Amino acid sequence: MLRTPRALLLDFGGVLADAPPQPPAPPGLVRRLAELVDGAVPEEQIARDLGEGARAYALWRDEVGRTDDPVELPHGQVWADFVTRSWPQEARAAVQREATPLAYAWTWRQEWAVRPGIPEALRHAADAGLPMAVVSNTLCGAAHRDFLAAAGLSGLFGAEFYSDEAGPRKPNPELALLAARAIAVPIRDCWFVGDTVNRDVVCARRAGTAAAVLMRSPRTDREAALPGVEPDARIEDGHGLLALLREHARP
Repeated sequence: MLRTPRALLLDFGGVLADAPPQPPAPPGLVRRLAELVDGAVPEEQIARDLGEGARAYALWRDEVGRTDDPVELPHGQVWADFVTRSWPQEARAAVQREATPLAYAWTWRQEWAVRPGIPEALRHAADAGLPMAVVSNTLCGAAHRDFLAAAGLSGLFGAEFYSDEAGPRKPNPELALLAARAIAVPIRDCWFVGDTVNRDVVCARRAGTAAAVLMRSPRTDREAALPGVEPDARIEDGHGLLALLREHARP
């Protein structure tokens, strides 16, 4: 039996929004980088290095997620460590100067869409007086923030915490604890809604939330099982979250 929540902490990708997989080297970003380095690196190499960099950064995320207190890398370090290592020094320096706007461009998905049932679930929670916060690992939280604003949802959140801005990465519990403090609700009274066991459910357990709710996404199905770690509830989408909230509403 789940405890009635006093607040919700929600992941972004796989919970609030989702998009089809994007090529690791979007053509628009390749062209932007080519112009930035003024031809010092051929477009073919830029595309290859972006693809390899995306895979290397994903492996790093998986590896650091198995440590006790993972933290996010600064934008400049992501570019330097995973993409531009073999580039001429002047080209590397040009990318470093534009590291944050380039991270935004690499993060942004034109195909992002709000997940089914999420607007209804969030508005129900707001009407019930439940404070809400976003708790998300990302290369560039500004892109997520702008999407939520454009979707008309950002006003429903009391706080948004992204790993590149705050520092901690899930499953580091500090990211969830920061969000709970920001909305002034004890973490033990918050539900944590995410789409991964290894990051979201583990983060919720380490932080001491009232419940860990797993919302299914394509990433959920690809995730390897983690023995001994189970969510308190499993749902398919925002409609499932709305049903769960209604089932466990305050008397």
